[in-house]
Amino acid sequence: MVRNVLAVICGGILGMALNLGLIGLNMRFFPIPPGLDQNNPEDFNAYVSTLPASAFILVLAAHLGQSFVGGWIAARLGASRPMLLAMIIGILTLTGAIIMTIMTPDGPAWLTVELPLCLAVAWAAGRIEQKRRSAKDAATPTDAETGKAETEKSEEASPIRPTEDA
Repeated sequence: MVRNVLAVICGGILGMALNLGLIGLNMRFFPIPPGLDQNNPEDFNAYVSTLPASAFILVLAAHLGQSFVGGWIAARLGASRPMLLAMIIGILTLTGAIIMTIMTPDGPAWLTVELPLCLAVAWAAGRIEQKRRSAKDAATPTDAETGKAETEKSEEASPIRPTEDA
């Protein structure tokens, strides 16, 4: 249980780091003009309405990257239930995307396509980890599958072989 909680925390932190890195890149390409009060919704929405579509595509990539990478890391580090851990990150990312959509009502309407995609890419990350774990489990057969008993294994591992006296 503790390992799963820590996995979600690590996935969330690393996903947010990717998101902030891409948003920082976006701010570098499309800097906020000096004198703009970001706390004034009218001024901020007027600025947002002047941005090109590429600015929003980078924001879309940041949120989807956060959902996928964070979900995959949480699923990979977790002890069990990789799909649940990935979807927790997806839901947290979806919550942030909804808040962003509410805060920027003058943004393009097509940007709302990211809302269901946050969950879809988190699901894909969880599915990748599920497939990896099932392939790993199938690749390592257990003793019952190989039919070897413990005594047979110890005889194979022993360098001394019994000799037959004739």
